[in-house]
Amino acid sequence: MSVFSVPDMSCDHCKTAITEAIEAVDDTVEIDVDMDAREIDVFSDAGDKAILAALKAAGYPAELKS
Repeated sequence: MSVFSVPDMSCDHCKTAITEAIEAVDDTVEIDVDMDAREIDVFSDAGDKAILAALKAAGYPAELKS
């Protein structure tokens, strides 16, 4: 599991866009979203760099927390 901080995530539209962007990289991914903390837990076989690139391309630059 990797935890990403997504500071620009603020609504359900953001959550949907982020989920779709990550699913495009790994269609078996599991994502837990914490809107209040603006963090996502990602359970994926895709590398963290691929997830970060997908989020950036979707307009949601993120930072790997752990």
